[in-house]
Amino acid sequence: MLAELSIKNFAIIESLSLSFDKGLTVLTGETGAGKSIIIDAIHLLIGGRGSAEFVRFGAEKAEIEGLFLLDDDRHPCWQKCADVGIDASDGMIVLRRDILANGKSICRINGKLVTTAVLRDIGATLVDIHGQHEHQELMDPSRHLPLLDEFCGLEAAEALARYRAVYERYEALGNKLKKLSENEQQMAHRLDLLTFQLREIEQAALEPGEDERLMEEKVRIVNFQKIYTALQKSYEALAGDGRGLDSIGEVMRHLDDVAGMDAALKEAHETTANCYYLLEEVMYKLRDQIEEMEYDPARLDVIESRLAEIGQLKRKYGATIADILHYAETIAEEIETIENRETHVHELKQQLAAVTDELLAEAKNVTAVRQTYARRLIERIHQELKDLYMDKTKFDIMFAKREGPLDAPLVDGVPVKFQEDGIDVVEFYISTNVGEPLKPLAKVASGGELSRIMLALKTIFSKHQGVTSIVFDEVDTGVSGRVAQAMAEKIYRIASQSQVLCISHLPQVAAMADTHLLIAKETDGERTKTVVRKLDEEEKVKEIGRMISGVEMTELTKQHAKELLELAAKMKH
Repeated sequence: MLAELSIKNFAIIESLSLSFDKGLTVLTGETGAGKSIIIDAIHLLIGGRGSAEFVRFGAEKAEIEGLFLLDDDRHPCWQKCADVGIDASDGMIVLRRDILANGKSICRINGKLVTTAVLRDIGATLVDIHGQHEHQELMDPSRHLPLLDEFCGLEAAEALARYRAVYERYEALGNKLKKLSENEQQMAHRLDLLTFQLREIEQAALEPGEDERLMEEKVRIVNFQKIYTALQKSYEALAGDGRGLDSIGEVMRHLDDVAGMDAALKEAHETTANCYYLLEEVMYKLRDQIEEMEYDPARLDVIESRLAEIGQLKRKYGATIADILHYAETIAEEIETIENRETHVHELKQQLAAVTDELLAEAKNVTAVRQTYARRLIERIHQELKDLYMDKTKFDIMFAKREGPLDAPLVDGVPVKFQEDGIDVVEFYISTNVGEPLKPLAKVASGGELSRIMLALKTIFSKHQGVTSIVFDEVDTGVSGRVAQAMAEKIYRIASQSQVLCISHLPQVAAMADTHLLIAKETDGERTKTVVRKLDEEEKVKEIGRMISGVEMTELTKQHAKELLELAAKMKH
């Protein structure tokens, strides 16, 4: 849930800090008091498009910050945070967005700087804002299939998982066959290129680690004189009369005479002896290296030429010799496949035909699951619409096949195109008047009807979508009377599944609120600012009375407001 919201220098809001509870929070107030500005702030907080116009006049930036509390370990927000390296291990998500006076935005999640796209992606799992005129995902036909799958639950997920496992094999085989089925001229060019590349690599006769060994040898030749001098002087320092080894040998002999007299002296003698014999071995190795060293300038030319050849191959075929040799193995396999193309094409077609049959069976199974749940969803929506006094409305879910090329597999006489989510195209249709044909939901335009349709769908889908908070921005526009009461009850029911923030002009909705916030404008000197106040029971009566009758509050209005609150209390319990 959204627990805290802080807004500073945003439009006419100078500084505002709000705490929200679970359940239904209703925001009311006079037109122009700033109710929608608060919703605009939440919209920007979850990645909505920003603008310098939102910054309060005279301020350098607008600041919006929100604290979300999540008690579900499986909430999709956690995985999205983990994907972008955001620590969210304490059950809290803090979103922050600063909008500068020049229009630029700075976005943070749990203190980490993120892009607006990341903020939008994670914000979408936390808040769903539904406004009367805003383009909603439920009105987008491309979202209808995912929504149906969400309603289907585990059964659809399992069927899709089986389908996708086969689909991956289908795609891999199709790509291989497509590559092999290119025209012969392209294949001939490809074969010539690969044959040349393989011959070039094989003629180089590369050995793993060869370039490293050559570089070491090059260093030795380039630094021959320096190395030779160092070896010679080192050898002389150890082997010369009265030099290193002689001195250590003398120490060893003196200690040998007294080693048996004291344990510490014995240890010192053993250490000295070990050092003597180790240094003696070093001396012999230095002598051998000096005798073996030979300066060969011609060898340097050979090394340079070989390293240049290896470098050229690296630029073409891989960063290391191992990569080049691996590439040679890969193209050798491809050459064999092209040279025996007809055989491979025949085998791939047989494999693809078998996998296509398997995939088609899985796709039909996915469709069957969807159609079963679609019938249940239609029944649920009809019931919800009936509760909203739209019992004459007809709702349907239309299924079609995603059409493919003419040579594609046929389903019900239609060539179908396989995609990751199956072969179905799903769209919600509705008819709101008796005798009128069903039309796509996206084309339903009547304000009051649209509000009820969307609320019915939200009632069903709110628990499937998993969002933390749902915001309704004047979704009750265009309704009144018994419809208004029914909508109020629906909104309250949604609030039992998710936290709901609702801007409303309907007293029936306000009466159902668990928390009632009053938004008002105040003038401080020469500036106007928005203030928010949580209402107690007596103040609720006054505000609902104002919503019923306007400015003037009569005893009859007050009594009506009390009755609405009493009715709401009974309905809740």
